[in-house]
Amino acid sequence: MKLKNLVLAAFVIGAFTFQSCKNAEKKEINEEVEMEVVDAEAPMMENITTIAIGNENFSTLVTALKAAELVETLNGDGPFTVFAPTNDAFDKLPEGTVANLLKAENKATLSSVLTYHVVSGKLMAADVIKAINNNNGMFEVTTVQGGKLVASLQDGKVVLKDEKGNMSTIVMTDVEASNGVIHAIETVVMPK
Repeated sequence: MKLKNLVLAAFVIGAFTFQSCKNAEKKEINEEVEMEVVDAEAPMMENITTIAIGNENFSTLVTALKAAELVETLNGDGPFTVFAPTNDAFDKLPEGTVANLLKAENKATLSSVLTYHVVSGKLMAADVIKAINNNNGMFEVTTVQGGKLVASLQDGKVVLKDEKGNMSTIVMTDVEASNGVIHAIETVVMPK
């Protein structure tokens, strides 16, 4: 009888231990699944291109990015700072300029103009203002195109001076993206 009780006790302890281990495994698996579900439901930050495509004020820019085959570039990891001209900015160009730039034979020129609006790294508005103030009122940045833009303050607003001496005011700042930040500008800036 004692042997039977010992075997029964061992069986009960073994079954309890086995069930405890199974419950612990289930708990770990459930915790992992719950974590995955939480992560899957977390809002994903859109990249620069997706934000531009979703904003009707940038439809001309998006058309130009597609024509220059730069969409994939701005879908990259970055980070990038994009000084994005609004549709109104493109409308300020001399008549026919945009249509001419969109022609296949002008792809290199269009690409040069567009990459002149992009800086490597993520420069938030506060970073730009701090850099302006720390550099005697002017902050020069090198664009992805290789040219320079000079940021300064006028009437409390950040303005960009291009290599031709044209000025553009930043009209919207700090549109954060998964791969950088967008600042909308009211005039297209041009490289040399």
